[in-house]
Amino acid sequence: MDEAELIQYAQQGDLDAFNRLIQNYEHQVFNLAWRIMGDSDSAADATQEAFISAYRAIGRFRGGSFRSWMLRIVTNSCYDEMRWRKRRPAGSLEALFDDLGMPEPENPGDLIHKPEAPEAAMERAELSRAIQDCLNRLPDDFRVVAVLVDVQGYEYQEVAQAIGKPLGTVKSRLARARARLRECLQRYRELLPSTFRLEDESS
Repeated sequence: MDEAELIQYAQQGDLDAFNRLIQNYEHQVFNLAWRIMGDSDSAADATQEAFISAYRAIGRFRGGSFRSWMLRIVTNSCYDEMRWRKRRPAGSLEALFDDLGMPEPENPGDLIHKPEAPEAAMERAELSRAIQDCLNRLPDDFRVVAVLVDVQGYEYQEVAQAIGKPLGTVKSRLARARARLRECLQRYRELLPSTFRLEDESS
């Protein structure tokens, strides 16, 4: 069965069809939740809630991009989880931005198993911690957009659908998030590529 048929059967109450449909997105949904939440336990909770919400709401799905629909549900689930754990410290997010010129791992294990020299691995870990620290300092709305666009690589329009906001809001939040990240990362400028260091730093 193709996706449209699975959706149709799932809307008729076929649990097997729903499970088969979700299997196509479970890694993608968890990966997004993990990058937003910063730790696997919170990501697993958000993912589970997202799939429960999707099952309850599948009858109201009216066509269009099912992926965008799922992204919106898991993003909302992450917002709920972040509100719940607001006063708890965020965990580790082993993600590197493309615009820092660093390869982006598909999952945390990639950072462990990727063969590289010990010095390079240490620098990568230090930079990852620096980025995580700066991400943690962002307001939730800014962090979600930064993760969706700069970490996950989604198009602006799909992000707008995922967070339920106009395209202009996405671009505005992303611009402000990037500005704050760049400012924050200057305290770690010795770890950054030269193009990200302050203008007045000696060459």
